[in-house]
Amino acid sequence: MRLTDGGLETSLIFRQGVDLPEFAAFPLVATTSGRRELRRYWAPYLALAQERGVGFVVDTPTWRANAEWGTRLGYDADALRAVNIAATQFTRSLADEFDDAVVNGVVGPRGDGYVVAERMSPDEAQRYHAPQLAALAEAGVEQANPLTLTYPDEAIGIVRAAAAVGLPCLVAFTVETDGRLPDGQSLRAAVEAVDEATDGVAAGFMVNCAHPTHLESAWSDGPWLRRLIGVRANASSMSHEELDAADELDDGDPLDLGRRYRQLRRVLPALQIVGGCCGTDERHVRAIADAALDD
Repeated sequence: MRLTDGGLETSLIFRQGVDLPEFAAFPLVATTSGRRELRRYWAPYLALAQERGVGFVVDTPTWRANAEWGTRLGYDADALRAVNIAATQFTRSLADEFDDAVVNGVVGPRGDGYVVAERMSPDEAQRYHAPQLAALAEAGVEQANPLTLTYPDEAIGIVRAAAAVGLPCLVAFTVETDGRLPDGQSLRAAVEAVDEATDGVAAGFMVNCAHPTHLESAWSDGPWLRRLIGVRANASSMSHEELDAADELDDGDPLDLGRRYRQLRRVLPALQIVGGCCGTDERHVRAIADAALDD
């Protein structure tokens, strides 16, 4: 079992008081003060993993470091390539302080992660995400991890682009309160569609940016469940729409969240990566570790 961190962007904004235009953390790697804030964020998670003696997944802060969001922040193609490489080098410096860490190349959706706005075909998605994945691979990430995907065609393109640069790819979808992707498909249908279109080359699948209660209606028996190897849950049980409209952070109940991971272990036989997403901090991840790592 491996641990991840919690909600990077929400913690930086609401707990550390860092301004993140467009919800983007990647510009922080360019300044001494930004790198200091990132190290401050990561410190308790790395300490927890050391304390528990388990492996850790260290994310590159690159969820927004693609063309759509980079352009909004004034980054051209060359600047985006450079910042993805710099972010990977920074993440490697964190991982090198840890005995058993994976440098995880995070890729975000072209859209905002909650709404299916501009759909791409698999071929379009492959072309769109290829530059970021090439930069991450060049810089030495150990795997690609697209997070908060809302429909399978984008995932198919990312898996193909990752394979083209020799990166294993761990695909994470998000779901709404009904357990379905924002495009209306079931989680099972999305996983099976990606595997069918890519000959099962993805390293596995995850769910992120959703509360465990949102997943209760998603489970159905079948081999697809063994393809789900990770869950990174939100602290709040509110819907994406409600979270988007909220002025304050809802950090939920860390102990209850941990207990729900114990239930997830019974549903997902291949579960091996656990951690948090929006609204979670080290309290939540500690509770998750206590539940998910409890023999």
